[in-house]
Amino acid sequence: MNYLAHLYLSPPDEDAWLGSLLGDFVKGAIGERYAPPVSAAIRLHRRIDSFTDAHAAVQRSRSRISRARRRYAGIMIDMFYDHFLARSWDEFHDEPLAAFSARVYALLERRRAELPETMQFVAQRMAARDWLGSYASAATIHGALDRISSRLRRANRLAGAGEELLADYAGFEADFRAFLPEAKAFAALGYRSF
Repeated sequence: MNYLAHLYLSPPDEDAWLGSLLGDFVKGAIGERYAPPVSAAIRLHRRIDSFTDAHAAVQRSRSRISRARRRYAGIMIDMFYDHFLARSWDEFHDEPLAAFSARVYALLERRRAELPETMQFVAQRMAARDWLGSYASAATIHGALDRISSRLRRANRLAGAGEELLADYAGFEADFRAFLPEAKAFAALGYRSF
């Protein structure tokens, strides 16, 4: 799952939102660096990632990726699913995406000191370019995958990967719609267990 989906699956409070985003930036043992609710959300992020990787709908999406790019299927599917979530946001959430995104960006600015340095940079760019709202555009997903490709140290085939979304758009969307309700139920149960 990518940023928007992790926020969506998170309980609707600031500590949980912060932890759901920190999950991609905090590696290894969490320890006592963060308040317990933030740590719980980081652990939930990790559990959601494991659940996602094993889910049958995600496996179907993985099989839709060309063999040449299958090594990067996880990155691609995360971005594709955020696209479908953003595009259909009003079906899944009562708050408009623009308002939701603005609250997330404000949170990241207010709690900037708690973010690892790499996340501070990402949070600034996320807000300045409205990443969460812009995911609704397939062109944005295409550009984001190209930028990720340029940042990878090794030669890779991620550049141009946005074309894979368009090649089987309906199939990826069907997979996303099969996956999201089950991910939501899993996340709700997972957070209560901490």
